[in-house]
Amino acid sequence: MAFGEKVVMRIFDPVVLMQDIKDLGFFPGEQELFKSFIAHPHGLVLVTGPTGSGKTTTLYSALKALATSEVNISTIEDPIEMVYERFNQTAVHPHIGLTFASSLRTILRQDPDIIMVGEIRDLETADNAIQSALTGHLVLSTLHTNDAPSAITRLLDLGLQSFLINAVLLGVVAQRLVRKVCPHCIEEYALSMDECEILRVNYEKVREYKVSIGRGCHQCRGTGYIGRTGIYEVMEMTEKIRNAVDEKATPMQIKKLAIANGMTTLREAAIKKLLKGITTFDEVIRITGPGA
Repeated sequence: MAFGEKVVMRIFDPVVLMQDIKDLGFFPGEQELFKSFIAHPHGLVLVTGPTGSGKTTTLYSALKALATSEVNISTIEDPIEMVYERFNQTAVHPHIGLTFASSLRTILRQDPDIIMVGEIRDLETADNAIQSALTGHLVLSTLHTNDAPSAITRLLDLGLQSFLINAVLLGVVAQRLVRKVCPHCIEEYALSMDECEILRVNYEKVREYKVSIGRGCHQCRGTGYIGRTGIYEVMEMTEKIRNAVDEKATPMQIKKLAIANGMTTLREAAIKKLLKGITTFDEVIRITGPGA
């Protein structure tokens, strides 16, 4: 770099990294659906989103909810972001050949009930995760995709067969993090017509709602925000979606089927939190983009 090195610090707070599922930010219907995914004895559950979207927190929180003395949980991570005594945790070291794929093959010999794979990056890892789910394990992992339906396309692009995906995939959760309004300097106001137009919501339907903004105070260091919460897009693998996957449907076609089945999109989830006074108009636009 022209003016010296740059340092990035990631600070992990165990209280934040491993929470109760009810505290992650799911709406009630989404929470029950996610819990139904991880309650299966075997199958594949994917959490998607960009770096910093809270995927690790969601996975750790799910594993914490599942961890009992009767369950053998193994994780493969890069790196291990928090040590937890109820998990058998392995860190990958690609330079010595210890990859996600090779670690997954080894872990299967330890008779795990639940496996968390930090990320599916290649066909070998994806194939091993699928085979693990087929042979009676519950596998949780992550992908880098923009929304839930795109996860299926990503698996197909890696080289997996559609019938294998349909056989094991239970559901996909796409997520982002939005900042929460500071409760110490919160102010309410009504959305303007221009703001509704940007959000593509009907002004007449939301004109009675009071949304919030933080004016900035010493508690939030003048930012107007304290803490973050998740917004989620939870897609269940229904029979119609499985048929669409077999027919090589596009992500948009799959998304339409998921919405028809009751899926809330990331934009809709963000707007719901805006109308509940949890986050702000600016945050919704920052995270989901204008006119999404």
